[in-house]
Amino acid sequence: MRRLIVIALLFAGMQLIMPLGASGHGAVWLLTFGFLILAADAVGALASSFKIPKLIGYLAAGAIFGPYMLNTVTAQAVHELAPVNGLAIALIAFLAGAELRWDELQERLSRVLKMLSVEITLTLVLMTGFLLLTSQYIPFLQEIAFGPRVAFSLLFASIVIVHSPSATIAILSESQGKGPVGRTTLSIVLVSDVVVVLLFTAALGLTRAVVPPSGTEAAGISLGSVVWEIIGALIVGAILGGAVALYLKWVRRELFLFAMLVAFFGAEIAKVTHVEVLLTLLTAGFVAENVSAREHGEALRHALEKSAAPIFVVFFALAGASIHVQDVADLWPIVVPIAAIRALSIFTGMKVGAKWSKAPELEAKYAWMGLVSQAGVAIGLASVVAAAYPDRGVQIQTIMLAVIALNETIGPILFRIALGKAGEVGDQNGTSEAPASAKIQTSH
Repeated sequence: MRRLIVIALLFAGMQLIMPLGASGHGAVWLLTFGFLILAADAVGALASSFKIPKLIGYLAAGAIFGPYMLNTVTAQAVHELAPVNGLAIALIAFLAGAELRWDELQERLSRVLKMLSVEITLTLVLMTGFLLLTSQYIPFLQEIAFGPRVAFSLLFASIVIVHSPSATIAILSESQGKGPVGRTTLSIVLVSDVVVVLLFTAALGLTRAVVPPSGTEAAGISLGSVVWEIIGALIVGAILGGAVALYLKWVRRELFLFAMLVAFFGAEIAKVTHVEVLLTLLTAGFVAENVSAREHGEALRHALEKSAAPIFVVFFALAGASIHVQDVADLWPIVVPIAAIRALSIFTGMKVGAKWSKAPELEAKYAWMGLVSQAGVAIGLASVVAAAYPDRGVQIQTIMLAVIALNETIGPILFRIALGKAGEVGDQNGTSEAPASAKIQTSH
């Protein structure tokens, strides 16, 4: 009840204050930022009391108070807060890379690649086949020849296979999950980012060959530039990570502020050099963690993790505010089957891959539940398609955003359940819940 009162007071306060700021002194976005932090945090805490991940509460708060429902957070404010959103993504990416040590990744790399290859291949095949079989009901596949239909189906499927590093990191941070299921899931998600970008590049190149795009937006995108975005991101990220490692070795002061600066300038450097921001910061975090002494890397990670809560509030609340609720409602006859087939493909692919790679029982049983979420990378790829194909590409983007909204609602809940079942949810003292099997054994 207390949280509901807080939310109601915040909403009422915004209704009173917003007209005063509407005349414009450039501070409306700052007022909205403060409201979004407080309101989303309150809704997240309310969700947590019902055993629902806080992340879902952040998304719900953004959607409810966003421009497509109550409009307390206006579309203009969401646009003006884009730099904050970008900084949050950069910090999440850097933290994701810093969570992986090469010696730990090396132990499970073969297993991760086998599981990921089966899962991605199966999802691509089943999703492309489903779209072709139901093409008369899919807006962007209607009234075109078979060749373009195959190309656009494959292009859409190459976005559907994307996972969400940000959602994975958010749930692991919230649940204090440090066990093998959580770390294997994180490894799969991070490796898949590189694989997915490569597959998307190939699918977009095929589509351009079959259906040449028109418009000035498409002319600015070339295969060479996309390849440079990937290779350049690895180079720039490695250099940035090396610089961070030197700072950790010789200075090691004000680590939280330093991490913020690294994320901010890293994102700006990536934009200036025209490389992929997420992959750049992932690489920087990974290099910094693995080049530095273990205790120095842990100190940096701890500084980042202390700031994780407000960062996740900002990122996911703004993501929720960007969801067009009416579009999602109108497209549910298409969106639900797509999301269901994707989830089934992930489940089956991971089971087959786990058997092939001889994965441990808990990872084989629960890791698939951490791969359902989707967020920033998928949204970015859908935007690239919309820019290249202003007609059918926009239809692809609209459907994909609806699919992302559904997956980003269900996925974190599934992952939180998986960590709980695997006994990897930490308590306030940093210990973990024992898995059900262990509880049964210890009770005898």
